[in-house]
Amino acid sequence: MSTLSSLYQSDFNLWLEKNLTLLKERGFAQLDVDNLVEEIEDMGNNRKDALESNLMRVFQHLLKWKYQPQKRTNSWRASITEHSLRLNKIFKKSPSLRRYFENVYEECYQDARLVVSRETGIDINIFPEVCPFKSDDVLNPDYLPE
Repeated sequence: MSTLSSLYQSDFNLWLEKNLTLLKERGFAQLDVDNLVEEIEDMGNNRKDALESNLMRVFQHLLKWKYQPQKRTNSWRASITEHSLRLNKIFKKSPSLRRYFENVYEECYQDARLVVSRETGIDINIFPEVCPFKSDDVLNPDYLPE
């Protein structure tokens, strides 16, 4: 195991700095390639995880807003706005994640249905099985369902 590779285990930030220096100096032969590949893969997965988390949060509060009108709060409205804005920022930085968004849209909705049902005590079957919210609405920070 190389010194740089062992540094990955013992001091991640120093490992990062050394690899960054090597990249800037074009010292490609000395890079810890295996761990760099892993970290780059993780970066992509982290962005996807953030997208899913924000999408679920929008769905959760849209469902509560729609199906618990007597309990509507500014906190729910703010959460819808915040997480919608976060999704838009993700797409601004990484437009290619739009396709991933479309692929996980229904799955995130189903997960949000379950979470909201458990959180509120509302029977899951009250919530539509097919997502009632269009993606354009979810990405509109001003959208609130009737």
